[in-house]
Amino acid sequence: MGRKKEEIRRVFGLPESEVHAPGADEARRWPPREELAPDYNIAPGKHAYAVLGRAPGEPVSGAAGPRHLVTLRWGLVPSWAKDSNVGYRMINARAETVTDRPAFRAAFARRRCLLPADAYYEWQLLHTSGEAQPGTSPVTDPEHRSRKAKTRKRPFAVRYADDRPLALAGIFERWRNPAVPEEDPAAWLWSFAIITTEAAPELAHIHERMPVVVGEEDWATWLDPEADRDDLLSVLDATPVEDFTVYPVGTEVNAVRNNGPHLLAPVSAESEGTSETLF
Repeated sequence: MGRKKEEIRRVFGLPESEVHAPGADEARRWPPREELAPDYNIAPGKHAYAVLGRAPGEPVSGAAGPRHLVTLRWGLVPSWAKDSNVGYRMINARAETVTDRPAFRAAFARRRCLLPADAYYEWQLLHTSGEAQPGTSPVTDPEHRSRKAKTRKRPFAVRYADDRPLALAGIFERWRNPAVPEEDPAAWLWSFAIITTEAAPELAHIHERMPVVVGEEDWATWLDPEADRDDLLSVLDATPVEDFTVYPVGTEVNAVRNNGPHLLAPVSAESEGTSETLF
């Protein structure tokens, strides 16, 4: 995400200052609100901005929707996990199973967030013959590893055509590190996962999966902790792909050590590279 906090606040209608004062137990009670450097190639384990709804203790009355901007680590760590490293295996939650899986179902029920992003990257399979096929997921494709070994990956960027930020559907959790005293802020880890779903027909030629993007008309529903389950499932099925633009980008994005706004620049469709898909 290359946009500053001020622009994110403006786009999501957030207040200029925090609406609740920090307390002695702030690290346990609420996620941090750090200033992050622009990041155009975020990887699991790094922190990202997240938009949340009501804070603990805020009255239930009043309009639902965006209220707070916080920072969370990518890779969800359930509260019952023994080790925070489990988060590296939980960067995504599948829309088809998020309501049932023990690692995700509690967060989906009560702790949902929006993750602002300039764009997301996805990789298409490119054979040596030049034939292109949709990328696959190791969860759904038993031949994923062998298929990956026989092909290269062509990176694409997916974003809104009018350049407004995407709002990816996320869930978040708080984890307590038992090795650190409770009063130490480092004892509390706040983390998130991105919800993905089957790719829409407009994007299925690139990859079989895509992250769920929440349209502005659904922000309030997604962030409302009292939202009806059926309404939430409808949001998961309503990514506004008709508003997207999709184009190939350079292979520098294939290595997380590379960063900068140039990664989002379009290149010719013949450009190709290798990478592990994140979605």
